Amino acid sequence: MLQHILVIEDEPKVADTLRLGLMETGYSVDLAYTGEEGLTLLLNRIPDAVILDLNLPGRDGIEILSMLRMHHENLPVLILSARDTVQDRVQGLDTGADDYLVKPFAFPELLARLRVMLRREQQKTRLEYQIADLNVDIVARKAKRAGISLNLTPREFEILELLLRNEGRPVSRQTIARDVWRVELATPLDNVIDVHVMRLRQKLDAAFETKLIHTIRGLGFMLSDNPDT
Repeated sequence: MLQHILVIEDEPKVADTLRLGLMETGYSVDLAYTGEEGLTLLLNRIPDAVILDLNLPGRDGIEILSMLRMHHENLPVLILSARDTVQDRVQGLDTGADDYLVKPFAFPELLARLRVMLRREQQKTRLEYQIADLNVDIVARKAKRAGISLNLTPREFEILELLLRNEGRPVSRQTIARDVWRVELATPLDNVIDVHVMRLRQKLDAAFETKLIHTIRGLGFMLSDNPDT
C-alpha cells in the first residue's frame, strides 16, 4: 500500500515540484495551497505525513499546525519554510512539528527526512530499544548499558524514553515539560529539566567513551550514537 503525503504549500512551483517528486518516488500525494484547504483534506483522508509551509495565505503554518495537533497528535509533520532563524525552528518544533527543513532545500534530503519521520512513527509502539550498547525495556522500565543496569529514577526513565522515541532528533525543553511533567509552560522548569538531564547523562554516559545524549544549542537534547552530532 502506498504511503500518502499531504503537501500544504502556497508556491505553485514548489508545490508542483514536491508533488511530482514524491509521486515519482512512490508516494501518493494530496496538494493544498492554503491551510484551510489542507485541514479540509484531512477531514476526508488522514495522510501518513504532512509537509507544511509556514508562509501561507490567511492562517499561517504555525496556526495550522496548532489546529492539526489538536486532532492528530501523532501525525508526522515536516515544516518546509524560508524562515531560517533558530527562533523560527524552535517555535515550529515546540508547536508540534517533527522536523524542520529550510528553503531552498535539496529534494534528496527532504526524502531522507520524510523516511525518518515515517519510520519513527512506525516504531512508536516498540517495547524495546537498542542504540549502541544501550538496551531499554519499556514495559519492565529497565535500562542497561554494556550489560550494566542503570539505576534511573522514574523521571529520568521517562526522559530517556522520550529521547529514544525521538532518536536522532532534538527534543526541546518545552516537549520534555509537556510529555514528562505534563505542563505546557517549560520556562519555570528549565533548571529542573536541565538537572534531570544532567543526572541522566551522568548515569548513561559518564563511564563510557561513546556519548549518547547531546545538547543541541537552541533546540534541546538529542539521543544519538553519532560522535559527530
